Amino acid sequence: MRISVIGCGYLGTVHAAALSALGHVVTAVDTDKAKVHQLSDGGVPFFEPGLARLLDAGRHAGTLRFTSAFVEVADCDVHFLCVGTPQQKTTHHADVTHVFSAVDALIGHLHEGSVVVGKSTVPAGTSAALLRLLAGTGAELAWNPEFLRQGTAVDDSLQPDRLVYGVADGDAGVRVSTVLDEVYAPLLDKGVPRLVTGFKTAELAKSAANAFLALKLSYMNGIAELCDGIGADVSALADALGLDSRIGGRYLSAGAGFGGGCLPKDVRSLGAQAQDAGAHSLATLLGLVDDMNFGARQRIHDAARDMCGGDLSARRITVLGAAFKPHTDDVRDSPSIDIALRLARSGADVTITDPQAVRKAWLNYPQLRFEADTLEALRGAELTLLLTEWPEFCALSPADAASVVSRTAVLDGRNALPADIWRSAGWEYRGIGRGASSNSVAGTVGASAAI
Repeated sequence: MRISVIGCGYLGTVHAAALSALGHVVTAVDTDKAKVHQLSDGGVPFFEPGLARLLDAGRHAGTLRFTSAFVEVADCDVHFLCVGTPQQKTTHHADVTHVFSAVDALIGHLHEGSVVVGKSTVPAGTSAALLRLLAGTGAELAWNPEFLRQGTAVDDSLQPDRLVYGVADGDAGVRVSTVLDEVYAPLLDKGVPRLVTGFKTAELAKSAANAFLALKLSYMNGIAELCDGIGADVSALADALGLDSRIGGRYLSAGAGFGGGCLPKDVRSLGAQAQDAGAHSLATLLGLVDDMNFGARQRIHDAARDMCGGDLSARRITVLGAAFKPHTDDVRDSPSIDIALRLARSGADVTITDPQAVRKAWLNYPQLRFEADTLEALRGAELTLLLTEWPEFCALSPADAASVVSRTAVLDGRNALPADIWRSAGWEYRGIGRGASSNSVAGTVGASAAI
């Protein structure tokens, strides 16, 4: 099929590459000419494992190209909207300006039978407004939410948990579903579950899923605070909870909390929609989730202050991690950066290191100090904080680290380090919610999960 993807940000670039890998001919459009030029020349604007290989395969096969000219998608039959929907600057609602701008730009290039497919995360009711905009064009609309996780987005695209189609009632919905079945035929042939719903249900699917995951994470941070208060071990407790098949072991990691460009804004957007719809209990719950997430960051700041004798002034602190999670260079709403800023405001001399995100973090936060080499970043540190659980940080040798720091003290903000090994190497170790049992090592379930 000839398909266009509108928007070459994180979602659009990954989706375009995946559609090409599924056998389609894809034209991806973005108004940012520098980004289009970079992608056309074989570059990737962000770090995502496996994406460069997928992009190269599509370009070399001639099934994937990038342009800034909407006229080049006039021969496409299916158009995916993959533009950003950030939080509004003055409210918790999502800003859908880019969605409507994309459709405005598309309208002159649509034809009878064209299908416009939204993938961006939007408030319920957006499709109804877009249908009015598309009236008279002969095009039909569907909403097909994405469920990508940064760090595993390529696998999530080619081996998704489910496909959700939001379509109109009656024959129009049947026609659009048939088109989407053709788009995703290789996935459906592998048995990927397919759910057909109305527009509003599909529009809620991504934000409702993200809010639920955020709820699990914030719940465990609340439990971690309780564990610290009574001397229990939240990591062992997470393993006990995770063995319950009704709960599952994923997203039960206590620590610095969640961040990135999706979970925080989706929690707030869903809360704003709930408030508007009179679902005040849900709005209150989601507000608490957001508050608890920021509270987790402050508790790590306070724990660092305690480990520095109650005063952070001029104390040299190294933060391991700048990205909001491993396997990405995304620093949007990064707990690591937020905590580093709080420490700096309290007078600490902070150095941050990260395997992928140093340059992007430095460009966004020039007031902080960054160092790409881990051991160099640790040199002279009086306190080490693990805040992004990159594999190379989790596998860091305590002996190697001890050879360059000025004080062997580590605050494990992700409960990802083997406490007994670090203590045996002479380090003062402190976890989050580990209480008096901080020597224990996380058990077999493995509560950490890619967010």
